[in-house]
Amino acid sequence: MSGTADVFDANPYESHPSLTALEANVLWEYAKLSQHVKDLTVTTRQLSEGPDENLIARLRVLERKMGLVLTLFKASVWGVINEQPVQEIEGGYAYAMADTTQR
Repeated sequence: MSGTADVFDANPYESHPSLTALEANVLWEYAKLSQHVKDLTVTTRQLSEGPDENLIARLRVLERKMGLVLTLFKASVWGVINEQPVQEIEGGYAYAMADTTQR
């Protein structure tokens, strides 16, 4: 990591005899840009290799909440179904007589 700090702290091309000051500064900017790209590559590789623990924890909480919502929804539907009055019609079942499907 000391090589990284050297690139950002001092221009390694400054004292090169065959470069002008402008050329040395341009090469220094390229060296810094190259180091930033290398750092970015290392960071993205680390992120892609392992799962994001924070995201996984948040998704687990969401999964539990959705499970609770589904359970409450099922219970509500069951409650609504049970509140319906049972209709008894002679000669058949109530749900068979309430069927309005055209045949």
